[in-house]
Amino acid sequence: MINKGLTKLSIGSVRELPERVGKTVRVGDKEVAVFRLSNGSVRAVENRCPHKGGVLSEGMVSGEFVFCPMHDWKICLDDGKVQEPDTGCVKTYQTMIEGDEVYLLIE
Repeated sequence: MINKGLTKLSIGSVRELPERVGKTVRVGDKEVAVFRLSNGSVRAVENRCPHKGGVLSEGMVSGEFVFCPMHDWKICLDDGKVQEPDTGCVKTYQTMIEGDEVYLLIE
């Protein structure tokens, strides 16, 4: 069930998302980094590191984390929080898989 106020946007087949590699999706003026994790789940976050604006879709994925390609900041894909000793947060987006299709739920 989708919460009121959220739009369901198809971003392609789950097969089109390589495991542990980011994909950049444009939604209006927003850029979102989408990742298929090794457990098969899909996560989406704002595509800019809060430190120096590194493109997170180009980062390395390990478990539930992405590492910024610029300065190796570790960011949790579940809640968007930067891991200590660094600080900050990126916006997270809900995702949904129905059949083979991946959806991004946006406001």
